[in-house]
Amino acid sequence: MWQIPPKTLTLGNNEVHIWRTNLDLNLNFVEELQSFLSEDEKIRAEKFYFPKHRNRYIVGRGVLRLILAQYLGIKPTNLKFEYTNRGKPYLSTNLSGNLSGNNSETTLEFNLSHSQEIGLYGFTWQRKIGVDLEFLRPMPDADKIAKRFFSPKESNLISSIFHPKKQQTTFFQIWTAKEAYLKATGDGLGGCLDQFEVSLIPDMTTGLIEIKGDKILTSNWYLYHFMPLANYVATIAVESQSILVQKFWNWSI
Repeated sequence: MWQIPPKTLTLGNNEVHIWRTNLDLNLNFVEELQSFLSEDEKIRAEKFYFPKHRNRYIVGRGVLRLILAQYLGIKPTNLKFEYTNRGKPYLSTNLSGNLSGNNSETTLEFNLSHSQEIGLYGFTWQRKIGVDLEFLRPMPDADKIAKRFFSPKESNLISSIFHPKKQQTTFFQIWTAKEAYLKATGDGLGGCLDQFEVSLIPDMTTGLIEIKGDKILTSNWYLYHFMPLANYVATIAVESQSILVQKFWNWSI
């Protein structure tokens, strides 16, 4: 599933590229990646109390810049981000890419997520995209959280599973699908998790059943569940009416 990326990357119009990286790198590489960051990113990094969390943030943003720079054919330090009112980053200008089938009017969309020492990124052209990654940790209160934040059907599904491991995995599959969708729309967790319902049926074109009671709106979205590593679960949500070609790249030094 995870491949070594080619030296020359091509992101097709009907493709989504997913990247995975380890955020715990040697301090020498952390310092190198920090040199690519903007001043506001460096200031944010310094606000982390624990060095481990600070370094993971630096690596996460540094790798993001390197990947974007490779797609767009520019220096990572030349990238400038802006943010939605919910904190979702996006490129501040439409940058000319070096990819076939795209021109200076094309917008490269991206999103990122991290959990523990793993970072996950998604990239596509001119489509809203959201990525969420979660470590499969024990959830003794999964029932209570589902009743509070999930739709009644989703909550009932969680309650009906008695095996702790299966309940844990199902809970995080639903959670990552919801958060990936909200990150794609730009709402983040400020959006209402119970206002839309997801499906866990394998190999579905979309994992959304309805959005605010509307089943037609779901045709505009493509959701994909996967496990990027053992004990991790992730979902990507992309605004698209067609099945997208997915490629999975492993970023390493």
